[in-house]
Amino acid sequence: MTDLKVMCKALHLAHLIGNYESVPFENKEQFLRDCLSIEVRSRQTTKIARLIKKAKFRELKWLKDYEWTEQINLPATTTKKNLYDLRFIKQKQNLLLLGTPGTGKTHLGTALGIKACEMGYDVRFFRVADLVGQLEEALKAGTLSRLKRQIEKSDLLILDELGYVPFQKQGSELLFHIIADCYERKSVIVTSNLEFGQWNRVFGDNRLTSALVDRLVHHAHVIAFTGESYRLKNALSSIKTDTEI
Repeated sequence: MTDLKVMCKALHLAHLIGNYESVPFENKEQFLRDCLSIEVRSRQTTKIARLIKKAKFRELKWLKDYEWTEQINLPATTTKKNLYDLRFIKQKQNLLLLGTPGTGKTHLGTALGIKACEMGYDVRFFRVADLVGQLEEALKAGTLSRLKRQIEKSDLLILDELGYVPFQKQGSELLFHIIADCYERKSVIVTSNLEFGQWNRVFGDNRLTSALVDRLVHHAHVIAFTGESYRLKNALSSIKTDTEI
């Protein structure tokens, strides 16, 4: 047993040593195949967990739990199947999820990010206001290049809640450069409660806003979310239930 542990460690078969005894033996080839399958599956599971942790999602959401409604309007450029297959990442296209607060934009963006991690993609998730704050702090500390390199390594950048907090000129320019660097190199998912014509409220500069929208929209699928907020609907439903009781 000690020799097996040493050999497995030398071959980096960390998952095999603790599980091989449970593998049934029918013949040599089957036993070896099943043992190696344990190692492959375990490595894949570990890798996915690492990618999900690295992405820094605010909460975990899965596509299997996502509720598609008539208020979610897909453009003619894509389909639900294409989204679930992550074709937009393979083609370095963007997803812009725009519409009413509380209608499932963040859930969908997060769930697609989780699926991307499961497919082996490197993902980064930021609430936009938090990212701008990190960029400004990194600029002051002289570590901006390091932060940008970390973001550049990703295959998918998710920018959540664009439009809730306006930025100063410096923050707007820093965010613009992050998005501009992604152009035709990686996919970006943006969720926003504002239409494009209102983005100037956030960035405070017409020319910068126009250039930003131009880069995001050029290779993008714009998904419109309409209707009532799920959170508000659930809250009102709870209040009604409590009142009836």
